[in-house]
Amino acid sequence: MKKVITSILMCTALVMNAQHMGNFNSKVADMDISRANIATSMGNGAAYGNQYAQQYVNLQPSNVLQIKLRSLYNVDATDYTAVFNIVQVGKTAEETTKLMNDKIEIVKQDLKSKGFQGQFSLDMISFVPQYEIEVTKKLFSKTYTEVPVGFELQQNLLISYKKDSDFQKILTACGKAEVYNLVKVDYYVKNLEAIYEDLQNKLLAEVAKKKAYYEKLGFKMEDYNVMMADKKYYHTPKDFYKSYLAAENISMESLKNQKNVTSVRKPTSYYYDPIPYNGYDIVVNAAITKPVIQLGMDLSLQYNLKPIEIKPEPKPAPVKTPDPKVYVVSPNGPIDIKQIPNN
Repeated sequence: MKKVITSILMCTALVMNAQHMGNFNSKVADMDISRANIATSMGNGAAYGNQYAQQYVNLQPSNVLQIKLRSLYNVDATDYTAVFNIVQVGKTAEETTKLMNDKIEIVKQDLKSKGFQGQFSLDMISFVPQYEIEVTKKLFSKTYTEVPVGFELQQNLLISYKKDSDFQKILTACGKAEVYNLVKVDYYVKNLEAIYEDLQNKLLAEVAKKKAYYEKLGFKMEDYNVMMADKKYYHTPKDFYKSYLAAENISMESLKNQKNVTSVRKPTSYYYDPIPYNGYDIVVNAAITKPVIQLGMDLSLQYNLKPIEIKPEPKPAPVKTPDPKVYVVSPNGPIDIKQIPNN
């Protein structure tokens, strides 16, 4: 009985550990992304991906002072634009355009019936005839001629909205109209200048703290010349989606029926992995519960000692030469002393 209880406890512990770890397994992670609203494989995520903490490195003192600051601002999007690609074919140009317009009208009417307040716009991609080879038989020869047999019309339907809940309505309406190709979702934020200005003010406050710290260490900041470099960046959620394969890869039904273990297809899963906060001095709105736009500003300042000014040695004061004296002896004997000025 003790052995049975021990086995149950061990299995329970293994299950609990697995639940904490989740299904992500870095050894089988697949970084090739194929998702409608992901523009590139990992996008800029590779530059900002999670990295392990670096080992301690001995610090090298220097007479050059440096202030390097990084700031990050997480902000919810205020506007969205979903882009759907629609391809329609027909026997004639009129039929093709009518079928295309009918699909788009179904989407619009379904959304308007649900109180949707967004905007619609169309982006014409192509409108080309489709050809087939027609064989004409003659008495002594055959001719092959391209003849139009239909038309293909391709357009992008752009739907702008402001609420996350509207996206589900859009997907439902597009499904009814047999519009399934979601190209991407663009994220926008209003008052972008105000957000960057807020980050600038926070960076200036941090610089003031750093300079006060150096002053307390005995450095006089007025004795230094400063050089600077800065940059800002803007990342939308589609830049930071990653994919992985689930760890489960066998059929449990085969185990129940005591058959050979059968491998099954592993579905590729995706998750949002935003810029990590390690290495950042300022993070605004750190607690996020959904994909957000991440704005950042980096600032680097370098302070170099001003060259020591060498003052010239003072010139010695000129030595004043006394005025010469002239002795005049009269024939009678008295001596008259007179001084002749140099100038």
